[in-house]
Amino acid sequence: MFDLDKWQEIFGTIKKNKLRTILTAFSVAWGIFILIVLLAAGRGLRNGAQAQFGNDAANSIWTEGGVTSMSYAGYKPGRKIQMTNTDYYHIKNKIAGVDHASAVSEDGSKILSYKNEHAGFLVRPCAPDHSVLERARIVEGRFINEIDFTEFRKVCAIGLPVKKLLFKEESCINKFIDVGGTKYKVVGVFNDNGKGDNDRIYIPLLTSQRITNGKDNIRLVWATTGNATIEESEVMANNIRNTLAKKYHFDPKDLNAVGVYNNNMEYRRVMGMLDGIKIFIYVIGILTLIAGIVGVSNIMMIIVKERTREIGVRKALGATPFSIVSLIIQESVFITFIAGYVGLMAGIGVVEIIKAAGLEGDFFKNPEVDINIAISSVVLIIISGALAGLIPAMRAAKVQPITALRED
Repeated sequence: MFDLDKWQEIFGTIKKNKLRTILTAFSVAWGIFILIVLLAAGRGLRNGAQAQFGNDAANSIWTEGGVTSMSYAGYKPGRKIQMTNTDYYHIKNKIAGVDHASAVSEDGSKILSYKNEHAGFLVRPCAPDHSVLERARIVEGRFINEIDFTEFRKVCAIGLPVKKLLFKEESCINKFIDVGGTKYKVVGVFNDNGKGDNDRIYIPLLTSQRITNGKDNIRLVWATTGNATIEESEVMANNIRNTLAKKYHFDPKDLNAVGVYNNNMEYRRVMGMLDGIKIFIYVIGILTLIAGIVGVSNIMMIIVKERTREIGVRKALGATPFSIVSLIIQESVFITFIAGYVGLMAGIGVVEIIKAAGLEGDFFKNPEVDINIAISSVVLIIISGALAGLIPAMRAAKVQPITALRED
């Protein structure tokens, strides 16, 4: 393996056939490079999708009112279905399998004021379980609780950006801020990784309804399904739709009347699609590697063909078949190793450049290279390179000296 004469011969052959060696190495390096980049891209897509679902509770069902599009039991289409607090309580307490639930009324941006500081942020009226559904982490104080909710307290939980703009370095807990003309006491500060979900404050839904117009209208009911399976969550979604259809007199098949969105199903669909993409990436990567291996094999056959007379001379001078086979295999392994390493480093380099340049987005996050797969790929290409050189090398070792010397 460390015979200096052999290495001199290998480097001499490579130097003599620079273009051929470069093209052979390029096919191997390109295969590794493409595999690494594709795998990292697939991981980035998966991380992005999981981040989108991870910002909110993925095991959830959203229910919101719509407009009927079908006639039903004497009722004409075009009726607006306005959900109320009663629907929230029913879904939370009567639908089997519901773990947590929150209701949200119409929200909007309002000017928030504290002393001489003013800023516009989204104000969202909600129920106590909303922090669980939003996966908002409380960093100071607490979130809205059941007592705040049922006693119509004027309290709020604010996002970190709200605190920084209005309170600077001052403590905000138990301080009052003006929310569109109404004073609310700050009971907590939260941090939410969802895009834009920090730039808001939460107030009790019942308090907001009493202050605005006294109506109990809500826009959305959001409920988690606990550890329910996909099939069980679909039963829950159907139960919600059927209950509302009976109450508001619309056809359960009218999907426009009430929107019931099962995020469990959507999560499985997206993850299934990404699994398919992952398999496709592996197939493309493996086929690219195979193309590189075939290229190495063809080149090694050409090399052996060109060196037939030389091999004959070696055998006539007493060279053993092993020495001939090992020389050719060593050259093949050397080329594939260098090319595989270059392709691996280039692939990792491109991935790191993408991350450093901030080219990630909402649906493409933290593309990563699985180092185990990367190293395995290089090892595989090296072994394949050895096998690619083995077949022509064994043929060359079997050639009789007199026959090799007659070769043109």
